[in-house]
Amino acid sequence: MTTTKIEKPERPADDDCCGGGCSPCVWDYYHEQLSQWLEQQNKPLPNLKNDEDAHAYR
Repeated sequence: MTTTKIEKPERPADDDCCGGGCSPCVWDYYHEQLSQWLEQQNKPLPNLKNDEDAHAYR
């Protein structure tokens, strides 16, 4: 079985989020895709409990 490789997702622009609490938000979709891409690359996920890491992840 062949696994489909995904491309590294493009980070949304800061103004792509309307701030209206949408579910899912453009950031939710981006984080999901980035998590999958990092897993595919065998790279660790950032520690989102650390504000600095969370900001870099965004």
